[in-house]
Amino acid sequence: MNPIAPPPARPSPLRGDPGRRPWGVALAAVAVLVIASFWTLDLQWAAFFSIDALQRLVSFATEFVPPATDPALVRRVASASLETLAMSACGTALALAGGLLLALPASLRADLAGLADAPASWALSRAAARLLLNGLRAVPELVWATLLLVAAGLGPFPGTLALALHTTGVLGRLFAEAIENAPTGPAQALRWRGTGPVAVFVAAQLPQIAPQLMSYTLYRWENNIRAAAVLGVVGAGGLGQMLSFHLGLFQTREASTVLIATVGLVLAVDALSWVTRRRWMR
Repeated sequence: MNPIAPPPARPSPLRGDPGRRPWGVALAAVAVLVIASFWTLDLQWAAFFSIDALQRLVSFATEFVPPATDPALVRRVASASLETLAMSACGTALALAGGLLLALPASLRADLAGLADAPASWALSRAAARLLLNGLRAVPELVWATLLLVAAGLGPFPGTLALALHTTGVLGRLFAEAIENAPTGPAQALRWRGTGPVAVFVAAQLPQIAPQLMSYTLYRWENNIRAAAVLGVVGAGGLGQMLSFHLGLFQTREASTVLIATVGLVLAVDALSWVTRRRWMR
């Protein structure tokens, strides 16, 4: 008669769970890094919150009130708002296509793509795609716009390309992770029936990750609205260029009008994105 095996011993509460120790070490390392950051930086909190600094801040802020309402300025601001909106929309659309194309070789699903018999070539293409995505998103939009201004000149075109390049790196990484985390059942069933990799992706994987792709794209569009306004500072057109121009001439009331238009544009795009996501998820 075989004796009944005793239940597995549980870790003692005094010793703690060994599986959780890496998390504790990571949190301790982050805490040390944050404390060291505050310790090494020369943060002059006393000077920032001094009475003199607050008075100068209030005096400067009052110069923006009331905003300028000249009809000619309002028309230019409206035109610049449409230009900023077009830059963000075109840049995001280009990034959506480029990110999806790079996400396919950057994902880990070689078995679902029918490349399990060539792991070396798949690993090489995956590494190259990941490296390209990392390089695209490592360079900020402002740096991309500065580099492209040399080749394309002033205007919204280099700003649109700068948004597209940086956002391609961001969306490509997010799309690749969505593909990797998608359930494998439907795709495996199609692969066993001899379906090609493109048809597998379109029929099995894309419908599963479509809500995530839409959510990521809309979120990046919201970010690109803000980024497009900043890119104008280097001459890439839109509201940012108007803001840089009026602030450079110390025309604070005109700059206030541009700031109000920027905030209104961001809020409108945020609301549109929220409504779209709500309807898509239903």
